[in-house]
Amino acid sequence: MFRSTEPGARAAGQLRRAGDNAVSRPGPARALAGIAAVALTCGLAACSNSSASGGGSTGSIVFADVAPFSGPDAALGPTYLVSCQGTVNAMNKAGGVLGHKVSCTSADTKGDPADAVPAVGSLLSRTSNLELVIGCTSDEAAAVVPVINSHKTVMFCMTGQSEFDHTHYPYFYRLVPPDLAESYAMTVIAQNLGYKRIALAFGNDTGSQTFVQPAISAIAKAGLSLVANETLDLNATTFRTEAEKIVLAHPDAIMTEALGSADPTLFAEIKQLNNGKMIPIIGTSAAISPAFYQASVKAVGGAATFTSNFHADNLVTATSGPAYDAFTQALLAVKGKVANAQTGNFTTYFTAPGAVHLYDGMNLAALAMIAAGSTDTAKWQPYIATIGDGVPGAVTVSSFAQGVR
Repeated sequence: MFRSTEPGARAAGQLRRAGDNAVSRPGPARALAGIAAVALTCGLAACSNSSASGGGSTGSIVFADVAPFSGPDAALGPTYLVSCQGTVNAMNKAGGVLGHKVSCTSADTKGDPADAVPAVGSLLSRTSNLELVIGCTSDEAAAVVPVINSHKTVMFCMTGQSEFDHTHYPYFYRLVPPDLAESYAMTVIAQNLGYKRIALAFGNDTGSQTFVQPAISAIAKAGLSLVANETLDLNATTFRTEAEKIVLAHPDAIMTEALGSADPTLFAEIKQLNNGKMIPIIGTSAAISPAFYQASVKAVGGAATFTSNFHADNLVTATSGPAYDAFTQALLAVKGKVANAQTGNFTTYFTAPGAVHLYDGMNLAALAMIAAGSTDTAKWQPYIATIGDGVPGAVTVSSFAQGVR
């Protein structure tokens, strides 16, 4: 038996499956994150997973990136796809999984449940030998997790939605902390900075709205005051009405996640209405990105103004060590070679939580297949927790190649 060592940070190292409460996985191995519901009526019998019964797959096997490639969260799908292509390329160089070559495919959910359900239905019906689904973000998780689960396909999802804290989907795993934890972390930031009056400004997309109720709860439990709660339409070009309400509420800080141009636009309008002064911002981990930083700096009139008024909760990833080195080498090997991926600022993938954590999940799944000696989901799925937790006598490895030696 072997034990995998993944490059992601332990703070995000939560392995959870159906029936589990919050289970932390200490030690060098770690893997997984979360997702979400509307049933698919497309003849699920026709979408049955060949690897879920019998002796497993023949020929190549497929990992599928189910995430937004268009819409406000369009950067997520390409990030995950680069991670997938880099991961399977490294696996194939090491001989594949039990002799099977591994490939990646994708489905564009557009970040909208209404689009996600048919996209996943099409994916399931057209993809033979589908072994694993990755991505399934908070935007679409609630709609697609039941569909993927009905297909008896293991999924590693990037969602922290609270509804998955106690999930009943046996094929669901998640790699990120619950949104409740991130909302509490943002509240702790506010407390540590001495802020007592808090305004909320979150986008109207599902992924951003999942933070609102946990944030309201966290603020109340911390004894702080919620003075404004604004929802931002991501398709709007101005938020002057919302900005006016926030300014008139006199908050000490604004907790926010509104993707695309929404937050920078809001910041600019608040500064204009607030006599040229920014109100301090506390962002989610989604705000830790070059694109967000550049747009926000431009909106408020300079880096010094923005950085002196900005804090965020960050899902930290390890950036050194043999496991991280294997991860970066895997991604570099596919630089410029991934169709439908935004590879212009390629180095951002090296610290993107989704890229790191899903790399972990894919390697964990593949090593589980190796341990089981089968690509039959029923046989290899139990090894996910075994390898992730480690067992006495297990060998620690830093890459898939080491695990199959």
